[in-house]
Amino acid sequence: VSQSANASEIKKAYYKLSLKYHPDKNPDPESRKLFVKIANAYEILKDEATREQYDYAIAHPEEVFYNTARYYRAYYGHKTDTRAVLLGVLLILSVFQYFNRLTRYNQAVDMVKKTPAYKNRLRALELERSGGTTNKKKSNRQIVKKKEEDLSNELELDIKGAEKPSIWELVGVRFVLLPYTIGKLLLWYGCWFWRYKVKQAPYSWEDAAYLTRNSLRVPLDAWLNIDESTKEDLLQRRLWIKSNLDSYLSEMRKEHKRRR
Repeated sequence: VSQSANASEIKKAYYKLSLKYHPDKNPDPESRKLFVKIANAYEILKDEATREQYDYAIAHPEEVFYNTARYYRAYYGHKTDTRAVLLGVLLILSVFQYFNRLTRYNQAVDMVKKTPAYKNRLRALELERSGGTTNKKKSNRQIVKKKEEDLSNELELDIKGAEKPSIWELVGVRFVLLPYTIGKLLLWYGCWFWRYKVKQAPYSWEDAAYLTRNSLRVPLDAWLNIDESTKEDLLQRRLWIKSNLDSYLSEMRKEHKRRR
């Protein structure tokens, strides 16, 4: 066919050559190789994207590497589902993230179990389970080890910076739940705006604590460890107001200098 042949002419030419060189119709061993070339040419010319790349390559034969890259991108790129690629990437990242956190957690647990504090907690738990009595007789090492493992499972180790991995923290799960998270966040902001901006209602204790913690930039774990009287004092100061916060920070700096 000519270079300007349309899709109908290309299709007719392909069927004509297929009848002549198809291995089921032509016993010649060379016909199989020739039919593969015919089929490959038809696959290129019947698709608009690959046909465009072919025509460009004919018109610009000097751009060998560029033409090759354009061809493979057009021939294979459009056959790959973007959603499948994204799902595969998220799955790989999630698996890597989970096992990375699990490894860090296990290493941290092994280090904690070697500390005297952990051994004392294990000993205290053993005394609690046995009613305050200990067996001084020599026991089988395997039995003792099994007993220690059972007691270790009862101790909840909360290791900061190396927490036990959770599927809800994986990047893939968070991405899937992203619409729900965004919707929940928008609903929260909407309720906050309506309650405290429109209706001018007083802040609840939990919301005042949230504003105070954010103003002081105190992590949630540190905030939970503060005694209740100190929390009440901080909430009474209304530190989410900038002037009150500046006054409080000034007092803290003066107190710090006085103690030094």
